[in-house]
Amino acid sequence: MQDKPVALVTGANKGIGHQIAKDLAAHGFTVLVGSRSLKNGEEAAKSIGADARALQLDVTNQASVDAAAEHIRRELGRLDVLVNNAGISHAGNPDRPLEEIAESCRPSVASLDEVRSVFETNVFGVIAVTQAMLPLLREAPAARIVNVSSEAGSLTLNADPANPHRPMFGAVYSPSKTALNAVTLAFAIELESAGIKVNAACPGFTGTDLNNFAGTRTVEQGAREPVRMALLDENGPTGTFSNEDGPLPW
Repeated sequence: MQDKPVALVTGANKGIGHQIAKDLAAHGFTVLVGSRSLKNGEEAAKSIGADARALQLDVTNQASVDAAAEHIRRELGRLDVLVNNAGISHAGNPDRPLEEIAESCRPSVASLDEVRSVFETNVFGVIAVTQAMLPLLREAPAARIVNVSSEAGSLTLNADPANPHRPMFGAVYSPSKTALNAVTLAFAIELESAGIKVNAACPGFTGTDLNNFAGTRTVEQGAREPVRMALLDENGPTGTFSNEDGPLPW
């Protein structure tokens, strides 16, 4: 087992995940760049530096998830931080404008196939990866799990008629993040006695291919809260949902 702490970031070959991986490497971690495409992961790892390694990981494929966990055990012997960052906003044409995506995600017209696809990555994938990595995380002295969520999934915020983003609350992406928040809390409750802190972090409206780069925040800004939660000390919280400005309502 190596001496340096190890962090795994899913969906880290681009966007916020890539920046999270870069920031954790700067904080002294050996970072595993999770990517569906090993080639893309290798290119991303090279851009981060010697402390980054590519890891083929498709969160929707159980065999891939299990193989990734086995690889970490065999090659590094430890895992201290898991950042479940991989996520999708829709399953349609990636070049659609944000307004068109929002229209297609209205609950009255949303495709059930699209709902299933988004939940497969954003919810079931997080459960699958977390379960597979738990044996390693339980052995770490101070393991941390960070689930990259979104205030788009906040029922409290979206129930407020004064929220200007309320019309975007559809039946696809938003409820997948609501479900992710519930899963986060469930893991936090179960793992609290083991000393493993589990939190949900919202990066804000960051410009990535998730939203066709319509976001107003940079990836550097978007990575700050997930990284902060990954670096929590023993006095840090568990079972919380927050962004860079503080706690968010569920």
